[in-house]
Amino acid sequence: MKPYLLKNTKTVNEGNIFETDVLLKDGFIAKIGKNLSHDTATVIDFEGNFLLPGVIDDQVHFREPGLTHKGNIATESRAAIAGGITSFMEQPNTNPQTTTIEKLEAKFQMASGTAFANYSFLFGGTNDNLEELKRLDKNACSGVKLFLGSSTGNMLVDNEQVIEQIFSNTQMRISAHCEDETTIRENLAKYKAEFGDNIPIKYHPIIRSEEACYLSSSKAIALAKKTGARLHVFHLSTGKETHLFENNIPLKDKKITAEVCIHHLWFSDADYENKGTLIKWNPAVKTADDRSQLWDALLDGRIDVIATDHAPHTAEEKDNVYTNAPSGGPLVQHALPAMVQRYIEGKITLEKVVEKMCHNPAILFDLDRRGFVREGYYADLVQLDGNAKWQVNKSNILYKCGWSPLEGTTFDTKVKRTWVNGGLAYDQGSFAEERFAKRLTFDR
Repeated sequence: MKPYLLKNTKTVNEGNIFETDVLLKDGFIAKIGKNLSHDTATVIDFEGNFLLPGVIDDQVHFREPGLTHKGNIATESRAAIAGGITSFMEQPNTNPQTTTIEKLEAKFQMASGTAFANYSFLFGGTNDNLEELKRLDKNACSGVKLFLGSSTGNMLVDNEQVIEQIFSNTQMRISAHCEDETTIRENLAKYKAEFGDNIPIKYHPIIRSEEACYLSSSKAIALAKKTGARLHVFHLSTGKETHLFENNIPLKDKKITAEVCIHHLWFSDADYENKGTLIKWNPAVKTADDRSQLWDALLDGRIDVIATDHAPHTAEEKDNVYTNAPSGGPLVQHALPAMVQRYIEGKITLEKVVEKMCHNPAILFDLDRRGFVREGYYADLVQLDGNAKWQVNKSNILYKCGWSPLEGTTFDTKVKRTWVNGGLAYDQGSFAEERFAKRLTFDR
């Protein structure tokens, strides 16, 4: 692998922005410093562009195996590196589901030949695979995923004794989708009685309500405290839930952590009128006040990670009556530009964006030498052009599904280049023929 010398960067790392050169060699960051030189390296002058660690997305649905008409590991990870995401952790609700060690390893085999970004997978807990979970090596994958509420893929875990056994029998971090199934079913029945299947989309956040989210997440947190489990609550969507989390100890010492997704920071229920089912997610996008409280918790450290919950569906699938329109949408290509846009607007610092999207996922999931611009770390890096206005439209969307909930949005910054393990994987709209991705490894 040829070396690269990145000159005149504005490197964003560990709470600082500083001008430096960075030498990439043999897949790693070999040297960081001023006035570096190297006899054989390809020199790229950043001319003051930002250099960031590659984004680590701890929650994606790349739809392979079994749902590949929506997307697959190759198409969606290719879109990811164009958006500065260099590592992803994929969810277990594929077909077949990733609920045995054999199926987990089959996914790793698939990704080894097709992924453009570094990859790992979450192992799905169910009502009846506890013994298999006990056999799972703690370094085998990124963690365990539980759907503690209805969601795509029929993976609802609702046996409370089993849930407690899972919490008590794994050293891995348990990531949970928290929505109370009983509450949702009761709400849905009420609106179906009134509207049939064609429920107006504006009722989605009332059906999948604040109460449904809070009941489930508070119960999961209580159980984590009781059992000592490491619990990570995925995609918070309500202000009320943010008060369940703390910011008084370093992330590495936290056993109970939280994440927020791009769409819950970007949209509010006012957007259903124009966006319709394109912004139908589980949990639902809720009020502007909820969004504001999520931002507050993100900025003060109660929320630790920003992710995408990238979950593509075809446009035809989304263009359906309420009960038949699936929840989820594609986001990996646009997540980093969206958060940097909020930095430009003064909502968040660039250092904080990097903390929540790069550093913290690496810390939380015990990743080996990723998530930071440090000598000796894997060279997963992003060049961000801070002066490159562009608009999201059909012609530049890379998702297999061909649409984005952010179509029509103008961003003021753009990912210019992305390195994965020292290889220049994405360069100003072009992709390398060679894949540089590796299976993520852990230090637990």
